[in-house]
Amino acid sequence: MNILTEAVADIATPRSYEIRTFGCQMNVHDSERISGLLEINGYIPADGDATPDLVVFNTCAVRENAANRLYGHLGNLKVIKDGYPGMQIAVGGCLAQKDQDTIVKRAPWVDVVFGTHNIGSLPVLLNRSRHNNEAQVELLEALETFPSTLPTKRESSYSGWVSISVGCNNTCTFCIVPSLRGKEKDRRPGDILAEVQALVDDGAVEVTLLGQNVNTYGVEFRDRQAFSKLLRATGEIDGLERIRFTSPHPASFTDDVLDAMAETPNVMPQLHMPLQSGSDTILKAMRRSYRSKRFLGILEKVRERIPHAAVTTDIIVGFPGETEADFQQTLDVVEASRFAMAYTFQYSPREGTPAAEMEDQIPKEVVQERFERLVALQDRIAAEESAKLVGTSQELLVTNNAGSRGEQTGRLTGRAPDNRLVHFSIPQGAQTPRPGDFVTVPITEAHPYHLIADPTEPTHYHLRRSRAGDAWDRAQADSCGTGSNAPAGNVNLGLPSLRIGAR
Repeated sequence: MNILTEAVADIATPRSYEIRTFGCQMNVHDSERISGLLEINGYIPADGDATPDLVVFNTCAVRENAANRLYGHLGNLKVIKDGYPGMQIAVGGCLAQKDQDTIVKRAPWVDVVFGTHNIGSLPVLLNRSRHNNEAQVELLEALETFPSTLPTKRESSYSGWVSISVGCNNTCTFCIVPSLRGKEKDRRPGDILAEVQALVDDGAVEVTLLGQNVNTYGVEFRDRQAFSKLLRATGEIDGLERIRFTSPHPASFTDDVLDAMAETPNVMPQLHMPLQSGSDTILKAMRRSYRSKRFLGILEKVRERIPHAAVTTDIIVGFPGETEADFQQTLDVVEASRFAMAYTFQYSPREGTPAAEMEDQIPKEVVQERFERLVALQDRIAAEESAKLVGTSQELLVTNNAGSRGEQTGRLTGRAPDNRLVHFSIPQGAQTPRPGDFVTVPITEAHPYHLIADPTEPTHYHLRRSRAGDAWDRAQADSCGTGSNAPAGNVNLGLPSLRIGAR
């Protein structure tokens, strides 16, 4: 078959794809861009259990076992690929940026390796690999195109991610992200607001502003209050009901940001702010430019201005040199902070970071024992904080994910303003909401990390249909979807004024 015949065959039979995403919200957002790029170039999502023509891994390099997980998945795919001529495998993201040629050496059946700085090159690299019948590895040291200017395939018709910056200027000794995503680069405010407006025009009622250190936004154009100004400006967009952001850095958390949160009605009462450690000694060794007193002071101000705010965090256990006294200080700060949730991690050395070369690496069994104590403490606190909401009424943004027990319980799922997960039932005779609609329900039962709402009377249940629910209906009609879990979302170009639809 010659090249022309192959091209004609490709047009007649679109290639299917599947993306497997690991890591943070930034990776999730990047995967939406990868989906958009592929669909603009003629690919279609893989159907159910059918073997896809293309599998893309969007990887994370933060954890020690990231490489082991990737190569395990790649090994499993080799057998499938050997029996499926024409199948391609691509690896992108932070681990690809870090390991580069190593990936093809360890897994020579991989067709394309691309990095965090050149996502837009993926379709060309795939075509080149097929044409040349050899692996293509292309990684850039600097950002080629800001990701938000690329096409996007949104996973949700009612909410969306908006990157306001990429990269990081900090030098935390445990973190490899700055070397993989580069120095912070900020988008212009007008471009961000235009993208948010485009999402709202498409039916979204919620956006999450993304940045590696979201509250340092503006460093490139030397405006220390740029982030608070952006929050207020985003809050003025008509039809946008919920604004969230992640993740701010405690050292850069200023009063003007808190004022903007408290005074902008559609900024939700939620804050995710990484603590990492409650020990000042360990924070210094981590090069975290704040101390526990400042962290607790921020939370005190937040709860004074926004009493019902839910605060979540990240914590690392077992950083090199951490003593029992250091760990106890972390437990003390966690007790005082009353986190709604904590993402807790056992420290693992990452090659290329200063912490990996430090002395006094903590034995695994000690780290595990401390980790279990921290998790037990946080579980207790989360349960106590959740219990305070029983008897309150919460307006939920209904999602398209009913949870693992949704079919068994008959409950649907929504997110409260503070982002808590709520499983709710519909009283007999009441109307069923669509994903993107809002329901107001009484909280009847609390668990550490989710709530239950079982209204017993129709008067205890209020449905507010929304533009986002209308957008869900349109997406279902466009995709011929029939169930609440059917895929939704249009493919949009990153430049909002040039949106196009595709399916």
